[in-house]
Formats: sequence, structure tokens, C-alpha cells
Amino acid sequence: MYNIQTLNKISAVGTDLFDKAKYNIADAPENPDAIMVRSAAMHDMEFGSNLLAIARAGAGVNNIPVDKCAEMGICVFNTPGANANAVKELVIAGLLLSSRKIADALAWVPSLKGEGDQVGKLVEKGKSQFAGPEIKGKTLGIIGLGAIGILVANAAVSLGMNVIGTDPFLSVNSALKLSRKVCIVPSTKEIFASSDYITVHVPCNADTKGFINADSIASMKDGVKVLNFARGELVNTNDMISALDNGKVSCYVTDFPNAEIIGVKNAVCIPHLGASTPESEDNCASMAAEELIDYIENGNIKNSVNFPDAQLNAEGTKVCILHKNVPDVISQVTSVFGQNNVNIDNMINKSKKTFAYTMIDTSADVSDELISRIDALENIIKVRVIK
Repeated sequence: MYNIQTLNKISAVGTDLFDKAKYNIADAPENPDAIMVRSAAMHDMEFGSNLLAIARAGAGVNNIPVDKCAEMGICVFNTPGANANAVKELVIAGLLLSSRKIADALAWVPSLKGEGDQVGKLVEKGKSQFAGPEIKGKTLGIIGLGAIGILVANAAVSLGMNVIGTDPFLSVNSALKLSRKVCIVPSTKEIFASSDYITVHVPCNADTKGFINADSIASMKDGVKVLNFARGELVNTNDMISALDNGKVSCYVTDFPNAEIIGVKNAVCIPHLGASTPESEDNCASMAAEELIDYIENGNIKNSVNFPDAQLNAEGTKVCILHKNVPDVISQVTSVFGQNNVNIDNMINKSKKTFAYTMIDTSADVSDELISRIDALENIIKVRVIK
């Protein structure tokens, strides 16, 4: 019986995929074999030796100590694309909120309560303060053309916008999903210089943290509108507040409020609603569950952020080895098999930066001694046998 711990409320669409004869799903099981999480902070958690994997029901993994997990042989999964449509719809709402001053208008209307028959006249008199431009014909710059960025780009084209985008990691498959009307530019430099609206859809890492800052804002068009539905840390808050104050940025829409930006004029703060739809939660939960089941039962990896994707269909016993991506590991492992007179029927090895994953299929019996010898090799992190 495998113990699956849920740190947040996970949609039953996902948890129901686990075979109840094999899995125990609970909030706090003893020695969990896997964890399902949404937004719960995990950086201060202690992980037991049983823990094989963590599945984030969402795309971002900032709440998970990914590097620590890799060193411990814990495979961390996410669910890219599962909430893409939900976020796309909110980004489109953000475009309209940034242009038409809808949030300010909605906040103003309750002030007319009690005015009786004068409400109509007061509405007509006061509405001009909330006027704003249409988005049709304006240029939208998209930084990051992954699952969400592509959907935003195509939707914006359908709304009559001129769309330009950039992504140094744009794959052929992703490019084929883009409308032919989307213009791909080589860098953010062109996005900043040409866009009336800018939306960011990139992960937050050492290279992207705070990349929307005083310098990048200075290269943008006067009165630009900036949307951030990716990660709050992508934008330097103090620099954005200064830009809003001096009018360089006419509106900033963010799905990641913080103490500094709340209440700032022309900042529209949404309480992290990007993936808050029942459809998105169901999609993320089911994808996370499927990833865990395939890894636990078959050793296959898909959508891991710290280990490479790898799949091996085995007829016999499968030996799964998480290890450092350094020379000579494979030869040492295969030597152990040879020294124990165990033939390798099939093998796959994949790497991702400093870590690697090897799966070996054999029709022979795999002894505890063989596994112990592999586990004792230098640069081996974790060894698992699946029969």
C-alpha cells in the first residue's frame, strides 16, 4: 500500500484515479510515498526516506525545494498546460481591466447609493473619468510563448490586436500552434519598444527575477500597460510603483498582490485567481495523479522539473536509478549487472543538467545484493526495483 499525502485540497477528479487497493490518500499519512500539493509552502518540511515524488497541481514550483529534492532522489512533477485556458481567460480580462478602468468604475458606483432618482444623471456626469481605449488595433507584446502565452496570443489576434511575441525556447510544436498573424521577435528589446500592452508568461528563476525593473521600463513606450499573471517576483515592485506614479506605466495588472502594491493608483490587484476555476483544478489534479501513478508503478517520468523525462516499457524487472550526471556511472552500473551474471535486456539513460535517470529492464532475478552494490556506488542517489 502506497501512502499519498495531500497538502492542499486536491480535486477528487485526480485523487479518484488512485486504485484504492494500492493507495491510501490522506492529509497526514505516516511516511508518505508521494505528496500532492498546490500552494502549500514546503521549504521547511522534512522529507522521509520513503518519499519518492512530489506532484504540484499547477505549473509553478516556487513553493517546493526542488534542488533539495533532487539531491534526495525525490522526483518533482508539475502540470504544464493544465491550467493554461483558465489563466488565458483571466489575462484577457486583465487586458480589458487595464484599458477601460473597470475596477475603478465598479468601486465608484456604490458611492451613488441613496441618490434616488439622481443616479442616472450622476452616472452620465461621472462616467467620463473612467474612459479608456479599446484594445482592437493596439500592439500586445507577449514574453514567453509556452502553453499560456500561445493561447493568449491567439485570443488577442481574434480580438483584433497586433501581437508580437518572444521566447528563446520556443519549440517547433509550440510554434505550429501559434496564429500566423503572431510576429515572433528575437528578444524582449523589441517587445519593450513596440508594445502598448505587455504580458509576461515565463517562470521565475535567477535569470528572470525582477527583469521588469527601472531599466526595462525605461525602454518601454510611454503609457504602456503591463500585465503579470506569471509570478509576482518577475516585477520589481518599487520600480513599478515609481513608473505608475510618473505615468510611464499607465496601468499594472497583477495576479500577485503584495503589501507595497495594494492601493497604489492605477495598479489592479487580483487575488491570485489565475487557475481558480473548477475545470483547471480538475485538470491539474488528474494530470498530477497520472504522473505519480506512472512513476510509482512503472518508473516512468513525465513533466519533472528536476529529473529528465524517461519512459521504458519493460517485460521483466525494471531497475530505476536516480544519479548524478557524471561520466562513468553507467559503466559502473552495468559492470555490477555483469559481475552478478544478470543480463540487461533493455536500458535507457536520460539526463537533465546535473542529474540523470537510468532504467534497466531484465528478465533475470534481481537480488538484494545487486541492488545494494549499485546503491553503494559513488554518485548514485536512489535505486528502486519495480517488478
